[in-house]
Order: sequence, then structure tokens, then C-alpha cells
Amino acid sequence: MTTTETAPAPGGPATPTASRRPARRFPWTDVVTTAAAFVLAFLVGAVLMIVSDTEVRSTFAYFFARPGDALGASWDKVSGAYAALLQGAVGGYGPLTQSAAQAAPLICAGLGVGLAFRAGLFNIGAQGQAILGAIVAAYIGFAWHLPPGVHLLVALLGGLVGGGVWGGVVGFLKARAGAHEVIVTIMMNYIAVGLLSYLLTTTAFLRPGRTDPISPVVDWNATFPRLEGGQLHLGFVLALLAAVGVWWLLDRSTTGFAIRAVGANPHAAATAGMSVARTTIITMALAGALAGLAGVQAALAPSANGVPVPLSAGLVGSVGFDAITVALLGRSRPLGIVLAGLLFGALHAGGLSMQSVAETPLTLTTALQALIVLFVAAPALIAKLLPWLRRRRLRPVGPAAEGGLA
Repeated sequence: MTTTETAPAPGGPATPTASRRPARRFPWTDVVTTAAAFVLAFLVGAVLMIVSDTEVRSTFAYFFARPGDALGASWDKVSGAYAALLQGAVGGYGPLTQSAAQAAPLICAGLGVGLAFRAGLFNIGAQGQAILGAIVAAYIGFAWHLPPGVHLLVALLGGLVGGGVWGGVVGFLKARAGAHEVIVTIMMNYIAVGLLSYLLTTTAFLRPGRTDPISPVVDWNATFPRLEGGQLHLGFVLALLAAVGVWWLLDRSTTGFAIRAVGANPHAAATAGMSVARTTIITMALAGALAGLAGVQAALAPSANGVPVPLSAGLVGSVGFDAITVALLGRSRPLGIVLAGLLFGALHAGGLSMQSVAETPLTLTTALQALIVLFVAAPALIAKLLPWLRRRRLRPVGPAAEGGLA
């Protein structure tokens, strides 16, 4: 335990006292702000549902004559839609497994974006890194024929390497040439999309007997094992293990300390003897590998009917861009990213139920996600809308101390 000298009392010598590390307080402000963001987002979503529904909107034409009709119709619409959302997200074994399966790639890609945030880097290229991971994993899955277990492991490692190389190129260009990572990652996204489109026209990737851009089906040996009667597969476990690994890296390793130091102040880190260039390359390579794992999830996960999904232009979807919102909502902390990924996975799964049961447009789920991120990312707006929060210390969302989200 270190000691420090207190100021000497008048007429007396300095006395050594033990310095204590301040205890970390529970982030009540962040919790309250996030909860308020959810409430406001769902309130605005309710208004959107009422305004967009023709039948409900028509009852407001005679609101002052019969207000009960308008209020009752609004309540039935909003409560029915949110009940369907909740039922489709967590209403039983099937919905729970579907929500977890939807969350797995979001967690992986969100960890890649969040890790870069902690180093003060904006990794906008998680989409391209996920595509590269899917390309390599799918190719190994359908072109190589290996024993069970080995095939899945090799395909998984191949996807990690593919995403890691794609992210490492960005880190190298920034560290050695001074290129801005935002511009480079955006360009790399376009290159990845073009590369996938080209590969799906070659004989190596095109399914025999087909002329449309679709690959052969991945061997069953290379797919993730799945729980019986649900969509939950091994990929979700890998996503949780990846979150634990990122936590250990950042909080328990010297490399993680360098990442946090460079994110907090690269000039001070360089003065202390740390290699900013090396840390940048390592961070982007690791971030790319995590995003590549999201692509592996898409390429090797079985579909709802148990059949492996072939590689196609839309296989990865928009997971890399959704990961940015997941990392923002999770404040670039592994636990927060896991919780945010589960939330967005539940919203994706529940949105289908809203569409089929409550006849609510699926795009409303996307609007809810955008509203949640909008309110969470703007604590000053929350303080304006909720004046009692103004006295609390609201921390902004963005690269901050330790290069991440405080």
C-alpha cells in the first residue's frame, strides 16, 4: 500500500497516511437515463402507432363529442401491439431462443465496434468485416470436407481470420499512413460488398446448376449445433464467451491497458513508452475478428427449419450497422453490449409478432430502435425533457475517457 504525506500541521512534521483507491460507485445516473430513454422511446412509438393507423385516427375526428372512443381505440392499438411484441420476444421457449439467436451476431459485432471505441477509434467497417468472415467461413463450410468437430472449428477460425485481416488493414493504414479510420472502413465496406457479389459469380462459389448468385449449402458438419425445438445454437454461447474475453482483455491484460491508455490520450500514452501504432493495429484486428465472428454466425447458423443458409448477397443483412447502435446503447462495455444485443434481438423477434398479430408495420420496430438510441445518445435532451435529471451528472455517449463510452 502506498503512502502519501499530508500537509504538516503548524509546528509539526508531515505525517504519512495510507492513500485509498476511491470505491467505484454504481452508475445510477446512467441507469436512470437509460430507463428514461426507453420510456420516452416507447411513448413516441405509441404516438406513431396511433397516427399511422387509419381507424384509430378517424376516432379523433369526433374526440370532443365522444372522447372515450378515441382513447379506447388508442389503448387497444398500443397495448395490443406492445403485448404482441413482448409475447414474440419472451413469451415462451420458442420466442426466447429466437431472441437469443437474433442477438448473437449483434453482440459479436457490437463488441468489435465497442472495442474500437475504447481505443478512440470509430469502427464503421463492422459490416465489411462481417461479410469477410461470412465469406471465408461459408467457403470452408461447403468447399472443404472435414471430420465433424474439426470442420466447424476450422470454419470458425477461418471466419475470425478473415474479419481480423479486414480490420487489421484499416489499423495498418491508420497507423502507418495516417488514414482516417472512418473513411477507410466505409470504403472497405463497399469493397467487401463488391467482392462478395463478384465471388458469387465464380465457379468456386456458384452453386452447380444455378445461374443466380447463391453458393452451395454448407456441410452439416460445419454448422453450429442447435437446441432441439428452438433456434438457439452454439453461436450464442460463443458470443457470451467473446464478451467475457473482451472484458478480460480490457480490464485484466497489459494490451487492454494500452488500448484504454491510447484511447484516453494517445500523446500521453506515447510519452509513457507505449506504441500507439502497434496498439491501433492490434485493436482494429481484434475488432475485425469480433465482427467477423458475427459473419460466421450468419454463415454457419442453421435456419428456422434446420437447413444451413447458403451464402448470398443479403446473408449478413445490416448486422454491422446495427452493431454501432448496440455499442452505443451498451456504452462500449462488454456487459452493456450483451444486454443491448439481447434487447435488439428481442425487438427483432418481437417485431415479427407485432406485424402478424397486431398488424403493426415491421418498420416500427426499427423506429423504436432508432428512438432508443437517439434518447440514450443525447442525455442533454433527456435532461431538457425531464428537468429533475438536470442536477445529475449526465455523461455523453461517444469516445470519451479510455477511448470508449463512459
